[in-house]
Amino acid sequence: MDRFDDSPEQALAFHRAGKGAALATVVETWGSAPRRTGAMLAVSGEGDLVGSVSGGCVEGAVVTEAIEAIGDGRSRVLTFGVSDDDAFAVGLACGGTIRILVEPVGGAGGMPVALLEALCAARGAREKAAYVVDTESWSRSLGDPGAYEARFRADRSGFEEDGRTFVAIHNPPLRLICVGAVHIAQALLPMARIAGYDPVVIDPRPAFAAEHRFPGEDIREAYPDEVLDDLGLDSRTALVLLTHDPKIDDAALEQALASECFYIGALGSTRTHAKRVTRMEAAGHSEGAIGRIHGPIGLDIGAAGPAEIAVSILAEMTKVLRQA
Repeated sequence: MDRFDDSPEQALAFHRAGKGAALATVVETWGSAPRRTGAMLAVSGEGDLVGSVSGGCVEGAVVTEAIEAIGDGRSRVLTFGVSDDDAFAVGLACGGTIRILVEPVGGAGGMPVALLEALCAARGAREKAAYVVDTESWSRSLGDPGAYEARFRADRSGFEEDGRTFVAIHNPPLRLICVGAVHIAQALLPMARIAGYDPVVIDPRPAFAAEHRFPGEDIREAYPDEVLDDLGLDSRTALVLLTHDPKIDDAALEQALASECFYIGALGSTRTHAKRVTRMEAAGHSEGAIGRIHGPIGLDIGAAGPAEIAVSILAEMTKVLRQA
């Protein structure tokens, strides 16, 4: 998923409202398909839509099939070719082919309501969930996340080698925790939000942690150790330290080194980072743990100014997330 998609929650809401519901999921693509595998669309029996599986080019046909599925209670896999003209209309250079799984919620041949509720509960708790469906027998389950670690790391839904078992990967939404409400953070937060992150900025200094500097963002005017326990540092979280002040950064850094967060980056020169490493060694952290810190932060792209430094940080976060 490119962003956190609430289609499962919306499908459950449609069902509970008595409208009937179906969930459509892209299960396979070839060529220049508009949406990646795992993209979802929730459809109600009254034609309400949330999400997307095609960028618009075959959405109407999917909605028609979804409403029919709600009526007959049968799941189905649809195949669509996206013509070059349709592809151009949604901003693609050429066409492709997509297969879409359509499942009504409830009914003898649909997704069991209890299973959808369990999936939504896991997503709401920021827990990994693998929704597994056999497209021949139509058996369904929430699989053991440990069996699909490679898929979770790559955010890669898809068919298993048998060609009939589809695994939909539901990762928690990406989150950026930015310590230091400085100029770089002002550029980084909107970029990260566009990239699909849910950002939080933390700074105990009221002049920095001000609403007018970060309009509409989640701002915590506090020391990091006062709020990180509540926020959590899980495997879908990136922590970026930007204050240059050990009194603010170090407590957050120590928590991060003991956590599963996928990225830890700290601003500062090579000399500043060497001092940081010495402090972490003195605090008892292992060489392997300290080696997780990206410092100086960001890819070396010759960045000049806050916006370009923010680009380098987001690029490095992406590289670690996708290639680690």
